[in-house]
Amino acid sequence: MTNHLDINADMGEGFGAWRIGGDIDDAIMALISSANVATGFHAGDPSTMTHSLQEARRHHVAVGAHPGFRDLVGFGRRHIAAAPDELVSDVLYQLGALRELAAREGMAIRHLKLHGALYMHAARDADFATELCDALLQVDAKLPVYCLAGSELDRVAEIAGIQRVHEFYADRDYDDSGSIVFVRQVARRDPDAVADKVLRAAQQGVVETLSGKTLAVRFDSVCLHSDSPGALEMLTAIRRRLDDEGIVLRSPGAG
Repeated sequence: MTNHLDINADMGEGFGAWRIGGDIDDAIMALISSANVATGFHAGDPSTMTHSLQEARRHHVAVGAHPGFRDLVGFGRRHIAAAPDELVSDVLYQLGALRELAAREGMAIRHLKLHGALYMHAARDADFATELCDALLQVDAKLPVYCLAGSELDRVAEIAGIQRVHEFYADRDYDDSGSIVFVRQVARRDPDAVADKVLRAAQQGVVETLSGKTLAVRFDSVCLHSDSPGALEMLTAIRRRLDDEGIVLRSPGAG
């Protein structure tokens, strides 16, 4: 059982006049401890990124870069066949963009979390995971990486001595292998049921799979996607349940 927990969500996933998930980012920011800010390739633009940074600062939320494939049309959820070195350069480009905007706000980037199809690519592709970790060691060896436990990125980052932050998915189902069941259309979920799931995972270290099996889980952070239907209601219920149990919200880099 833990007495503290990180909650992370993807923020700033709009582009210009368009907002993904409605106008609830600011409300969600008040309920989380870590924000993954879109960095321009799958979503986000300089003004949107700046707004997300300012809201994160206002709510004392740790900010991380959320780079994706160069895929605005597909929201970064389509795989793009590219060489590892090209993808690593794309990641560093996006990290640098957010880092400079954050510096102007007097803020530091606290973690890196890849987005969508690029996140899953790093989980499977050892060559990309290796080149990415090599690059991170050069630009910021102390920057934690959010990743799937047991993935290629997790394995390579551990060898490289890079801090990993393993995630538990509040708004996604698990299969009996412990893998996340990804679907194109995410159904609206009962907020109280999601809150119960998170609390059980935090206190007992288990999750119920789609088949009804009880599976052990170990994690450092709870992820809830801000574009999931009912995201704000789910986060509100999670925070209420955690607060009632005396579980404090804390980002991985906090003391």
